[in-house]
Amino acid sequence: MAPLGHGLTVDVGKWGSSIGIEGNYTKDQINYSRAYWYDFLPFYHMGVRASYKLNDQLALNYWLVNGTNQAEATNGFKDELFGFTATPRKTIAWNVNYYPRAGASRPHSGNDERADPGSAGPDVHLDSACTKRPSAHFDSYVSWQAKPKLSLALEGDYVIQREWRTSSPGRSSAPSHTIGGAAYARYQFTPKIALGVRAEYLSDRGGLFSGITQALKETTATFDYKLAEGFLMRYEWRRDFSNQPSFFTDRDSVLSKEQQTATVGVIWWVGRKEGAW
Repeated sequence: MAPLGHGLTVDVGKWGSSIGIEGNYTKDQINYSRAYWYDFLPFYHMGVRASYKLNDQLALNYWLVNGTNQAEATNGFKDELFGFTATPRKTIAWNVNYYPRAGASRPHSGNDERADPGSAGPDVHLDSACTKRPSAHFDSYVSWQAKPKLSLALEGDYVIQREWRTSSPGRSSAPSHTIGGAAYARYQFTPKIALGVRAEYLSDRGGLFSGITQALKETTATFDYKLAEGFLMRYEWRRDFSNQPSFFTDRDSVLSKEQQTATVGVIWWVGRKEGAW
């Protein structure tokens, strides 16, 4: 990491993605389980990123990376991110990210099965028949410390991707797109006890996330009990539901439109670093 001048910071390496409000460390999240959007959006990136702080309220961000969840460059394309972070007040933080992807090369094969973006490794043959799969992610989220004990957050996302850039027999250039968001609230009753809730919606048109066109929803409530510093117990209830049968049941080959789960989690971390990681 290298600070340049009065407002520019540049660093090179691998980092957890800031696309989406939920991060990689469980202890720093409002809930124990993760949102659909956390599973759908990138986990990490490898490359170079720069942030330029215009003033105390606004910073501009730019990334040039190998791709989504890729440490090595497995094709000839680079992904970019353009965004900003605004802090109009000390209690409010607003992030906006635009992540256009040139598209990963499509491995040549004898059928029309889809290949995940960036999945073509060094052992996969690519030829002139490969086609780029352009996509774009628009992500925005805001967090507000409304009161010393009450924190609120809201996230909105839109992802669009084309399987083929141009249409041809058996190949459609019609885009698939996913849109939705999540709302969060957390109240700290005492230094040891807190309650966090989440409500989420994901419209998966074309099956980019789940494999089928459906509208996924979920609500989650998480009760925190801090036994000691670095030792947290979490008790959680979650209900997932959809307009299409998508969830496993206790009968073979029978899916349900909803699912309820109860979870008890134990989180233990060590080290002298305080706050979010």
